[in-house]
Amino acid sequence: HVQLVESGGDSAQTGGSLRLSCVVSPDSVNDICLAWFRQVPGKEREGISVLAIDGTIRYADAVEGRFTISKDSAENMLYLQMNSLKPEDTAMYYCAAGIMWCGLAQSEYDYWGQGTQVTVS
Repeated sequence: HVQLVESGGDSAQTGGSLRLSCVVSPDSVNDICLAWFRQVPGKEREGISVLAIDGTIRYADAVEGRFTISKDSAENMLYLQMNSLKPEDTAMYYCAAGIMWCGLAQSEYDYWGQGTQVTVS
């Protein structure tokens, strides 16, 4: 069973930066697909970046070139560096883990954190 705990959500100005963190336990950062999703009220959860088991990285078009996903295997951490923030990036951000598929669809992930709020104005 994988547990995920996000942190780092905050308020930011347009054009600013934030870094989200996700603690991944137990020690499985290198054995599972890890991803970041986001959700605004009334809309479906949107996959924005995934880090596959083989190291392949994908981004949604909406964040390509602005967001960077990374991990620290020694610390069992997943990160999302968010630069050039826009008001439309305002959402609850979730860390997710999956053991089979490594895409950007919500259905591919089995484990979820509780979310961390990002507000851009």
